[in-house]
Amino acid sequence: MRAAGVFAVLTVGIMLFQLCLALGMPWGALAMGGAYPGVYPPMMRITALAAIVVLAFLAYIVLAAARGKPWAVLPAWGVALLMALGLVMNLLSPSAGERALWSPVVAVLLACALRVAWPKP
Repeated sequence: MRAAGVFAVLTVGIMLFQLCLALGMPWGALAMGGAYPGVYPPMMRITALAAIVVLAFLAYIVLAAARGKPWAVLPAWGVALLMALGLVMNLLSPSAGERALWSPVVAVLLACALRVAWPKP
């Protein structure tokens, strides 16, 4: 399904962004509400690495649901809920850069997750 593929590709992009943060790229203003502008401190770098694992798991769930795996239907709804919460958080972020960059990305992720989770006619 196309929606799952788009979800996976966007998720890989976010994972690469998180990896860059973990490796010391000075993009902290575009994440976590801009609380750590510039290079992430060591603990936040570990958090960015953990986010990569979580994002990979979310993509796995969406891809499994799109392939018709019965166990993945309910978790796919959980992914959609997380994306909805993420969209709200990004829209409310004090970081203008974060709002501008991630709100549209997470909105597409939400739409894709809903498309995959929604019952098929």
